Amino acid sequence: MYNHIKEIVAAAEKTHKPISELIIEQECQLSGLPREKVWQRMKYNLQTMRAAVKRGESGNGVFSKTGLTGGEAIKLKKYREKGHTLSGDTMMAAVENAIATNEVNAAMGVVCATPTAGSSGTLPGVLFLLEKRLQLSEEQMIRFLFTAGGFGMVIANNAEIAGATGGCQAEVGSASAMGAAAAVEVAGGSAEQSAQALSIAMSNLLGLVCDPIAGLVEVPCVKRNGIGAGNALIAADMALAGCTSVIPADECIEAMKKVGHQMPASLRETGIGGLAGTPTGQAIKAKIFGKDA
Repeated sequence: MYNHIKEIVAAAEKTHKPISELIIEQECQLSGLPREKVWQRMKYNLQTMRAAVKRGESGNGVFSKTGLTGGEAIKLKKYREKGHTLSGDTMMAAVENAIATNEVNAAMGVVCATPTAGSSGTLPGVLFLLEKRLQLSEEQMIRFLFTAGGFGMVIANNAEIAGATGGCQAEVGSASAMGAAAAVEVAGGSAEQSAQALSIAMSNLLGLVCDPIAGLVEVPCVKRNGIGAGNALIAADMALAGCTSVIPADECIEAMKKVGHQMPASLRETGIGGLAGTPTGQAIKAKIFGKDA
């Protein structure tokens, strides 16, 4: 089992295999399942992601029962189609996909946790953009998910992936790092460049707190997934251009873990500090749960 990013990179360079292949082999070994079964399970994850994006971008969109979130993926879609976006069609398509997914999650729909439900939009945001941008086949898309999952497993085993223990950096930050690394591989980059992309993406979101209003995974969670997708694409491009992170991937993961442990409980998914602690945030909480909540 790969315990560190540097081990994955070393194995890829030694065997001349893509990271996705190494992770497929590891999954077969750990689960005891045949390759076809492992592949079909990941294919199901891909189908689940696609269905969530489609639902979030259909009709008038989806809305949460609280009314805090919903319909903004549709707004982004209409805005993007006008052709006047400041950040370009590519970036906004990724943001649109990400927000569509998390609006479905907020509306109690089915999503694929990557690595959590609260960060479930970041990876699909990147992947479905790249499907169109790079004309990816289904096989390439599934391999993208194996690569992302392999890096995500290292993060989970060495740090945190839950906002309650590590802040939003552990959720959207991890998802963004996973997406950046996988994006590099499907774009033809090296294993080392994938590791660099992970480092850059994670560093950019280091210290991001988890401060959901009323303790619900809606505000600011939904929009942060859009930012996570954009950050992943930027980090991937930087790595593909030859830019490098001064701090190695494994040390970035360790730093993220330490930062998360240093965060006060009020900034770790308790709905107390940050945006949740603002007058407006507290008023929304009282409206939803009552003044004594």
